[in-house]
Amino acid sequence: MNPITIKPDAQGKVRDLYDLGDKLLLVATDRISAFDYILPDEIPCKGQVLTQISCFWFELLDGVVENHLISADVADLPEQFKPWSDYLRGRFMLVNKANMFPIECIVRGYLTGSGFKDYLKTGSVCGIQLPEGLQNSAKLPETLFTPSTKAEIGDHDENISYERMVDIIGQTDAAALRDLSLKVYTTAADHARERGIIIADTKFEFGVLNGQIILGDEVLTPDSSRFWSADDYEVGREQASFDKQFVRNWLNDNWDRTGEPPHLPQDVIEKTSEKYIQAYEKLTGRVFER
Repeated sequence: MNPITIKPDAQGKVRDLYDLGDKLLLVATDRISAFDYILPDEIPCKGQVLTQISCFWFELLDGVVENHLISADVADLPEQFKPWSDYLRGRFMLVNKANMFPIECIVRGYLTGSGFKDYLKTGSVCGIQLPEGLQNSAKLPETLFTPSTKAEIGDHDENISYERMVDIIGQTDAAALRDLSLKVYTTAADHARERGIIIADTKFEFGVLNGQIILGDEVLTPDSSRFWSADDYEVGREQASFDKQFVRNWLNDNWDRTGEPPHLPQDVIEKTSEKYIQAYEKLTGRVFER
């Protein structure tokens, strides 16, 4: 649980946001969500993993896209948050406040999840027609950009066409977000593959700061992406993953998605924490410090 006694100005599924005027303090808790529900159990170390992976990518993507990060060093914590330095270490980002686009920029490099289900029914993913005969987890002939709206907590994101995205934010910004999303994904996927991880799909959020489009929120984490092990990747089946698919699979087997989500077994909690830490260590080449 977040021990900070200062009330957040806003809360997402995972993050608590504190408004500091022209800046924000983003605190990644250990909460976990699935199927647009916040689950009743926390995953140890999860918030630290999300923050530290995001910081790693922001640094690696320097020169590809600007971002909102100012600092993740406890020495730069605002004075009123210093009493909670031990809790915040490794799990907060001090960021510039940007005007965020009301769009989630989803990039798919492989056919999986809801995209595969859509393909089996329609032969397409989010309205984009694909060749016949593709199998589960197949690498897509071309990387897809499939935007969605951003839903409030408890509601479901809605997949939209690129044309609808243009209607919402305009042609110039839509094209810029699409091109940046594909460029960031390609850069990150190449790095991850060298580290033994396939980034099957991911989602980005962008905003505008001082007239420039920047990358915001979290980026390329086990919460916002599907990470697969490249060592045992095999087309035609579900893949071993380093993300919360482990939790989704358990929920699919044990919950019909009516009413409140159930508590996770202790072994699922521990295994999920291990998966997140493995993702961090494989991607960064660093040892995770709890």
